[in-house]
Amino acid sequence: MRLRLGVFASFCLLVQALGVALFLRGFFPVPVRSVPRREARADPPAEPAPPGPGMVSNWTKIPPPLFKKVVIVLIDALRGDFVFGSKGKQFMPYTTQVVEKGTSYSFIAEAKPPTVTMPRIKALMTGSIPGFIDVVVNLNSPALLDDNLIWQAKTAGKRIIFYGDDTWVKLFPKHFVEYDGTTSFFVSDFTEVDDNVTRHLDRVLKREDWDLLILHYLGLDHIGHMTGPNSPLVGPKLREMDNILKKIHISLLSKEEASLPNLLVVCGDHGMSETGSHGGSSEGEVHTPLLFISSAFEKRSAPLAQPEHVQQTDLASTLAIGLGLPISRNSVGNLILPVVGGKTMREQLRFVHLNGFQLSRLLQENTPAYEKDPGYEHFKIAEKSHGNWIKLYLEGNNSEILLNLGKKVLKQYLDALKTLSSSLSKQVAQYDMYSMMMGTVIIMEVLLLLLLSVPKALSKRAEFEVPLSPPLFSLLFYLMCLMLCAVHVIVCTSAESLCYFCSMSWLTAVGVMMLISALMCGILSAIAKIFENSRLLPKNPIVSSSNWSEIDVLILAGTIGHVLSLGASSFIEEEHQTWYFLINTLCLVLCQELCRNNFLLKECDPQHSTNVRQNSDSIRETSESKNIDIPAASNSKLGKATSSSEFIKGSDKWISLATPWIILICCRLLRSLNQTGVQWAHRPDFGHWLTSSEHKSELSFLAAVSLLMIFFLVQRRCSLVSKIAMALGLLGVYSYRAAIGNVTFPWQHGGKDISKGITEARFVYVFVLGIVFTGTKDLLKSQVISADSSTKSTGLWEVYSGLVLLAALLFRPHNLPVLVFCLLIQTMMTKYIWIPLKFDAAQITIMHYWFGQAFFYFQGNSNGIATVDISAGFVGLDSYVELPAIFLTAFATYAGPFLWAIHLLCYLSSEVSRNSAAVGHGCFCYALMRSIPVAIYVVLVTGLRYHLFIWSVFSPKLLYEGVHVFITAAVCLFFTAMDQNHSYKVQD
Repeated sequence: MRLRLGVFASFCLLVQALGVALFLRGFFPVPVRSVPRREARADPPAEPAPPGPGMVSNWTKIPPPLFKKVVIVLIDALRGDFVFGSKGKQFMPYTTQVVEKGTSYSFIAEAKPPTVTMPRIKALMTGSIPGFIDVVVNLNSPALLDDNLIWQAKTAGKRIIFYGDDTWVKLFPKHFVEYDGTTSFFVSDFTEVDDNVTRHLDRVLKREDWDLLILHYLGLDHIGHMTGPNSPLVGPKLREMDNILKKIHISLLSKEEASLPNLLVVCGDHGMSETGSHGGSSEGEVHTPLLFISSAFEKRSAPLAQPEHVQQTDLASTLAIGLGLPISRNSVGNLILPVVGGKTMREQLRFVHLNGFQLSRLLQENTPAYEKDPGYEHFKIAEKSHGNWIKLYLEGNNSEILLNLGKKVLKQYLDALKTLSSSLSKQVAQYDMYSMMMGTVIIMEVLLLLLLSVPKALSKRAEFEVPLSPPLFSLLFYLMCLMLCAVHVIVCTSAESLCYFCSMSWLTAVGVMMLISALMCGILSAIAKIFENSRLLPKNPIVSSSNWSEIDVLILAGTIGHVLSLGASSFIEEEHQTWYFLINTLCLVLCQELCRNNFLLKECDPQHSTNVRQNSDSIRETSESKNIDIPAASNSKLGKATSSSEFIKGSDKWISLATPWIILICCRLLRSLNQTGVQWAHRPDFGHWLTSSEHKSELSFLAAVSLLMIFFLVQRRCSLVSKIAMALGLLGVYSYRAAIGNVTFPWQHGGKDISKGITEARFVYVFVLGIVFTGTKDLLKSQVISADSSTKSTGLWEVYSGLVLLAALLFRPHNLPVLVFCLLIQTMMTKYIWIPLKFDAAQITIMHYWFGQAFFYFQGNSNGIATVDISAGFVGLDSYVELPAIFLTAFATYAGPFLWAIHLLCYLSSEVSRNSAAVGHGCFCYALMRSIPVAIYVVLVTGLRYHLFIWSVFSPKLLYEGVHVFITAAVCLFFTAMDQNHSYKVQD
């Protein structure tokens, strides 16, 4: 079966998109979720009804609070052995005394990886096991929107005070009546970061106007990062923490009332590895101390044995009961029973019943076959036994039988809680490695197939003879399918296996396995053909040496360098610097190429012309024998020299020489417009200056000039109707921005908004659709009626113009210069670089790809989720509509790469002197350039899944790469639809 190059590239990208989707589904398991928190304050469940007529329990409310004031002291990176080991006895004497002989309960809380601060705070306050996907769900706000302990306490009217890591302030905005956030970035600061917390302590402890006090100390974590857990600085810091705990405890004891005691909770968000870092799953990182200190507890009579292990998520349920609050709906934690062990049996049973009911309800909302879950069955049995106990209790039976039955019911509840929590935790507590591996195999197979197809892909015919029959009827294909099915059965029937790929239907799973097997057979077939051709055809040194110019070396080195940089978190955070460097270097190489063609290679040199002609003839003969694209072979450093002087004459020559320097100046100006990345994102830039309220007039002038420039740069190849529509549409863009108050008209005074901008935005959408429809009509005419190439070129340009108008609407006003410089650079490079130097389609495609990536960052984007402009998804919408919002947000985010890709199609389709297979070459190279980084990155992120910055750096980048693959697949499909020439001929 013969396939065109564009069809082959599009198929490869679609298959790779399937692999990426499977990998993402395994890497980001869908977390268990209940209803939003605004609906979470439903009536609590009643006590189990006792059997028998006339027996009714009247306990239907949440029990009253057990503690008056609660102080939570979170010491960042506090390891278990820092309190319970030798360091605790040496440097924390007061805490050790309270633990061993005081009124306290001590536990080892196990934190689930990733052991970094933000997910751990969410686990402590919600009782859920957070994942990075939570950030994606709540793209529009860094605030924690799930039901949580802080929100429940605030809703119940409790006054909360916080001092410490400002992560809390971001997660819980407007929840604290008083707070002072401290940044956690300066890890070399061991003292100031904690002194900023302690300085408030004396004043707050004397006051009575608070119910919950949270203190988050960062100094110990900073010491660990800088010098490790065995540093001499650790001891003094632990002694400082011990003195603070002593002060808080004594203060709480001195102000206790007879009615309700106070509670001091000491915990860590995560531990510390032997090197001082955290984020992984080593014992030192996941084991943290958890202390409950209160006069409500009985004084310890015997020495402390080994602390019992609990889950970090158990704290939320325990504190909710202690404060008289509902348990968070998404919590998977269990009540820590010793904390409420001093209460009556009926109260203890009521507490564990509330916890069990909450867990069973969460299981029902997330598991279809919840009735078969062992935890749910155990809970129902315990609930029935609880009802029998209530019957005896209401009958006034106070015998030993009642007490023993109560202990039995309590044990049943605890077993049910443990099983329920385990069932819920399995859904988010581990990576779905099987799905990740299957996705990785598909992605890597597609990359290998593309790489092995490069020689055939750049041939003059740009067609593939796809051998469907040999793979589908070969013994190797069936053996691989059989082996994969056997692996699938083993993995999916194992006791501990719980994954998305196993939950798929067998028909779908077998289809994926057949696809993997077919790809592997295709790879082996391509390798065999390469070896066969290498034996039959001798190597030609002239072709191999002449094809490698400075541009080719830069492209290869830049691609390899960029891919290797993805293994370092710092390079991912500052990836924009990599692309800025690459396009700047590209401009310098282009400048060198232009100087060589204008000054070093003179047209009047007859000897040189003769040599060039001879070499070109030799190359042409060799390319015919090897089926190499003739324009690509002759467009080498030697072949281009003969014709460059014909195109660059007079003033155009000097403009061409100045073009790379003009582009460099434009790129430098764009870098000043938006600071991005991490290291310098906080620094002021020109965009911040423009968007300040006192510079609205300057922003208005810049926006107006930018829109005029966009019109003059775009309209030159549009029809008259499209020109009029473009002008009116750009006027509508300015009107929309004026309506919502970003810019002003000269006659406006007072800055009063005209409207919400919905009418103006929809006015622009009408012209966008009109221009795109006009271009699509021309494209259909050129495809169906086989009209001349000018009709197709005009149609493509009008579609491109409509997308430019849409980008102008969605871009913030201060980003409109990015669009102007994008169009200006495209225009100058087309006229003064690509056409004169006669680069082949592969080189031009990669240049487009590089500039598209650079303009992604010129917009102010980064590899962090926070830079996604969510507001673009609501332009012209008066309510949330999912599909338009997703499309508009994705288009606004990836406008740079998308517009450069469509411009590539317009350019390759409009060049009549170029090989008609150029569009296919461009589609293939674009697919290859996208496949290389995503394939390498999924391997890297799998190996780094327990890295310290996996959730803050590597995971956001993974999402960006995944979305970019889907967008590139859509672009390549458009390329294929526009590449309908079935007979590829070389045009002279």
